[in-house]
Amino acid sequence: MLPNTGKLAGCTIFITGASRGIGKAIALKAAKDGANIVIAAKTAQAHPKLPGTIYTAAEEIKAAGGKALPCIVDVRDEEQISNAVEKAVEKFGAYTIAKYGMSMCVLGMAEEFKGEIAVNALWPKTAIHTAAMDMLGGYGIESQCRKVDIIADAAYCIFKKPKSFTGNFIIDENILKEEGIKNFDVYAITPGHPLLPDFFLDEQPATVTKKADSYGAVPELKEEKTQPPPQPRSGAVAETFRIVKDSLSDDIVKATQAIYQFQLSGEDGGTWFLDLKSKGGNVGYGEPSDQADVVMSMSTDDFVKMFSGKLKPTMAFMSGKLKIKGNMALAIKLEKLMNQMNSKL
Repeated sequence: MLPNTGKLAGCTIFITGASRGIGKAIALKAAKDGANIVIAAKTAQAHPKLPGTIYTAAEEIKAAGGKALPCIVDVRDEEQISNAVEKAVEKFGAYTIAKYGMSMCVLGMAEEFKGEIAVNALWPKTAIHTAAMDMLGGYGIESQCRKVDIIADAAYCIFKKPKSFTGNFIIDENILKEEGIKNFDVYAITPGHPLLPDFFLDEQPATVTKKADSYGAVPELKEEKTQPPPQPRSGAVAETFRIVKDSLSDDIVKATQAIYQFQLSGEDGGTWFLDLKSKGGNVGYGEPSDQADVVMSMSTDDFVKMFSGKLKPTMAFMSGKLKIKGNMALAIKLEKLMNQMNSKL
């Protein structure tokens, strides 16, 4: 792992989502240098399923050697953000580094603040093990993930760069390789186990297939079983499945290897399926010919929104709009596939 150098001593870092997970890991890494950490997060009281609050994180940061300012912040609330910034300036002086979830703003902000503030985006190459991942991925998902430490170390590399290092979209593994890190097994939850590629990186199915194939994980494509002639359907759901079918390919099937069943309520609802195991893939109304790996239940309105990119599957799941039974890792794979299809829907 990347050693601390002490270079961030006295720096003030404003971190959103620092009460747990990746945000807290970055905070603790910087705290070891003696940095001042502004913990900007929503959790002030313990969550029934997710550990940590802004106050418990503050205690850990202090124990690691840093100073901490816990602030209740919902990043959707501009007033709360402004208040937290004012408190940070009052306690520590002007803050020098900030971590936000704002990848889409990087290029514009980098140009706007050129010469004054560096703006960069950092993204993981693989899935990262957090409490939220346990909730979404289910039992065993951690073996396909890396530790939050890899993001903390990568962020530390960025923090050490001069202000001229700006406007970059950075992958954690790449920047650590530049720093001389060669052994990435130290970041794995289960060293040597195949890792799940990050869901939002634009990695083509052929690349994913090649990696999985090296572990013997990609079976030959099944010939599609004969199914009864589909009943003519119309409406937004049928149109969505038509577009999905037109987007399918053998590469997508090889990369996914799953059968999804959708239990939809409301107009044009009923049982639908997406078969990404059979050669070329298939969709249709009714139950699939083979047992589904994942069963998703939701309203037809939310289904159309989800496939058109207006509703993120993770948000639908967390809010109770989407219920999932079966293999959660395969359910997460579908989210990446939907991102590739959004432009067509």
